[in-house]
Amino acid sequence: MSILDQISLLELRNRALDVKPETKSFFDKLKKKKPKTLDTIVHKLHDEVFQEIDCLNCANCCKSISPTLYDKDVERLAKHFKIKPSQFVEEYLYIDEESDYVFRKTPCPFLLSDNYCMVYESRPKACREYPHTDRKRFYQILNLTLKNTEVCPAVYDVVERLKERKDEF
Repeated sequence: MSILDQISLLELRNRALDVKPETKSFFDKLKKKKPKTLDTIVHKLHDEVFQEIDCLNCANCCKSISPTLYDKDVERLAKHFKIKPSQFVEEYLYIDEESDYVFRKTPCPFLLSDNYCMVYESRPKACREYPHTDRKRFYQILNLTLKNTEVCPAVYDVVERLKERKDEF
């Protein structure tokens, strides 16, 4: 049974916050060690978790956070809608406190009621790669992963399973 079947998204966030100090401490050790086996183990856990979790049953990422959009994303999405990139920016985006383009509002303006993405083939790179638990050099995105444990049941599950294997590091 997946973590999503066991708890609500609010409970997920609360659990992630409860174990955040423990997870942060574990991640700090991983950052220092940069274990050679980390990617292999995380990718295996990613595959296991995604055998159990279907993102379409959740879509919490699309409902609660905005991806960072890069110029290529803006161009691709503008082309999808047959508008100029400047028009796309004006209609859908703003520049956040980190000087990144993000959507003006959540949920994502392209999320359909059935949790499918209206612009799936043209979606931003950050959406394509989310939740990033299958990335190489996983130790480089541990801060992002820590944040994502509060949003994504799959990330939370991968991290909890990884912590169970802490003796391997």
